[in-house]
Formats: sequence, structure tokens, C-alpha cells
Amino acid sequence: MPTRISRSLHSRLKPIKLFLCDVDGVLTDGSIFIGGKREYKRFNIRDGLGLVLARRAGLKVGWVSARPSAATQMRAKELKIDFLVQQGDDLSKSGAIEKLLAREKLNWRQVCFVGDDVVDLGPLARAGIGVAVADARPQVKAAADFITRADGGRGAVRETIEMILQAQGKWEPVIAVYRK
Repeated sequence: MPTRISRSLHSRLKPIKLFLCDVDGVLTDGSIFIGGKREYKRFNIRDGLGLVLARRAGLKVGWVSARPSAATQMRAKELKIDFLVQQGDDLSKSGAIEKLLAREKLNWRQVCFVGDDVVDLGPLARAGIGVAVADARPQVKAAADFITRADGGRGAVRETIEMILQAQGKWEPVIAVYRK
């Protein structure tokens, strides 16, 4: 069933050209498994397909994480994510996104950003659409334009992408290939 959204939110979804999200707590449930020299993360396969569908529909997609991780880099490469920023604490997420927007000749109004924790407050406030996952911190939910029904790592990214593509009239055409 499609997510019901206000007319105002629907109109703000139309100019979105860049889908950005945090990684840990948004694309994953926030858990990491570390043993020896390896780190493991569990990513939701439906979120992954949602990102692929977003790219097929013409959106650019990127991940902005404050925590560098080889597991994140591996999954981003597998999904052919357009932009992966893993800056550590060197630069705020907003600053990293500003550089990306300048390089791509885009503006904040064309960005949908999905976050879950306080490190995401800057991009949530600046993005054309700021989205909090259902299990986000209270401050993040308060700053968001939309809160998903799904928790982080449990389909929140897919839910958001479907909402964008439906508002832009791209959902049906992008999935039509699977009806053959």
C-alpha cells in the first residue's frame, strides 16, 4: 500500500534529484559485528533493490557516514552507489554534502536525506525533504519532514524511495519491466 502523504510533501518530493542517507541505523539496524580484523553489517535486500530502482528512475544516490567501514564500501560498490562519503569526524555531514552539491551543480532543495541520529540533524534541516526512520532518536524525528513506518535496516530506505518515485510519477514505469 502506498504511503499517504500531504499535498505539501508530495509537491516537495517532485524536484528531488539526489537521494542521500546515513548508513548505520538507516541502511542497517545499527548493529555491527566485529571479530579479529573483520567487521560485518547486515543490510536489507529490499532497501538495496530500492536504491537500484531509484538509479534506474534517474535519481542519483549516495551514502554519507561519519564512520568509515570496509563493509559499507563493499555494499556501496555492489549496488553501484553514485556517491559514498565516509569522512570520520573530519568534516560535518552538511559540509561534505555541500561539496557534493557544488560538484554536481545541485542545491539542497533537490535532496532527500534520511537519518536516524543526532549526527544527521544538519542535513535533515537543510534538505528539501528530511526523513527520519521510525526508530530514530527523538530529536531527529522532531527535525524531520517525514517519519517512515519502517525502522532503520528494515525497509525505511525502500519506503522513502517508493514515496519519491510515486510522487514523481516514476514508480509504475520503473517497475513495469518486472511485469513481463
